[in-house]
Amino acid sequence: MSSDITTPSPDIDLSVLTRNRRTLGVGVIISLLLFLFLEINYGWRQGALFIVGLGAGVILYHAAFGFTSAWREVANTGRGAGLRAQMLMLAVTVLIFTPLIAQGELFGVNVRGSVAPLNLAVVCGAFMFGLGMQLGGGCASGTLFTAGGGNTRMMITLAAFIVGSLLGTWQWHLWQDVPSVPPIALTQSFGLLGGMIGSLVLFAAVWYATILYEKKKYGEVVAEPRSNFSVLRGPWPLVAGALALVLVQVATLVLAGRPWGVTSAFALWGAKIAGLTGLDVSLWPYWDRAGQAASLDQSVFNDITSIMNFGIMLGALVAAALARKFSPSPKMPNGHIMAAIIGGLMLGYGARIAFGCNIGAYFSGISSTSMHGWVWFAAAFAGSIIGTKLRPRFGLT
Repeated sequence: MSSDITTPSPDIDLSVLTRNRRTLGVGVIISLLLFLFLEINYGWRQGALFIVGLGAGVILYHAAFGFTSAWREVANTGRGAGLRAQMLMLAVTVLIFTPLIAQGELFGVNVRGSVAPLNLAVVCGAFMFGLGMQLGGGCASGTLFTAGGGNTRMMITLAAFIVGSLLGTWQWHLWQDVPSVPPIALTQSFGLLGGMIGSLVLFAAVWYATILYEKKKYGEVVAEPRSNFSVLRGPWPLVAGALALVLVQVATLVLAGRPWGVTSAFALWGAKIAGLTGLDVSLWPYWDRAGQAASLDQSVFNDITSIMNFGIMLGALVAAALARKFSPSPKMPNGHIMAAIIGGLMLGYGARIAFGCNIGAYFSGISSTSMHGWVWFAAAFAGSIIGTKLRPRFGLT
């Protein structure tokens, strides 16, 4: 591991250095003020969850742990290092999650997994999400950390993501009567140990499939090329990012009583913005569910997913500044803008009807041994392959 204390190279542009130092200062100050605000007004748990979000932002940025790029790499080149890192992340999380969720309560907080029905909405929504993540340039967590890190195109994707989420809540009820199978969790069907073993077998199967595919295509498996890295400036190895995200997932479960999620906040933000225009979204069936309508009247700082998302963006901002890579550029081809808008709309709409995104459905669902997470993964991966093939049409490499 390289030293984190380095002397600026003479080749470094001083304007870049100055911009990133200022950005770092602003990011740290805003993060500190927001943490104190949450701690004082909403309690220590909200403050702690914000810190977890900050950590997630730093991890995602420094490890470049994008679900989008890992899946695109498999489709484009056949290299599966990123997907194998995800299987490692899921396997470790299942081993920790399963006994914790079985307790039913941790430190006075009721805990539950992310388990949802297996229906056509999951298939359609996940496929749409997978396609959208390749056009938009990121998944849910990827959109947040790249936008927070100063990527202008991803800010457009995020805005479209929010609009798509709002559209998804508007039409949510239309997807509730599609063909469906009741929720299936491996731990409920096969017991605690059986659920864990079944999950590990599935992870191993995906891992082995990537090995076989890579060997068939190249005759060998290429390890991740990174060797030296800086903790503060990155880049981190994929394995380090995977294990660090396990900590984020477990911390969220312990503090919030449920696994990590991202996109429900986008629906809430969209609803609140729509409310400012006079649109009464509380009449929509999506918000008529238990506990949902109340969130429309409460501050976004009372929403766990929102404050974690704020943390992710600020954490990525700080990480980008530490890496001296914060450099927003408003100039971009029209094709990139169109792809960001179309992709963002598909991401938002797909996540709402599919019970979540790559975090809420894929990461959290599979970690909870819910089979809907595996259905989501299969459909989203298929959509991702199509999206990868469509990228060149928008000038995306």
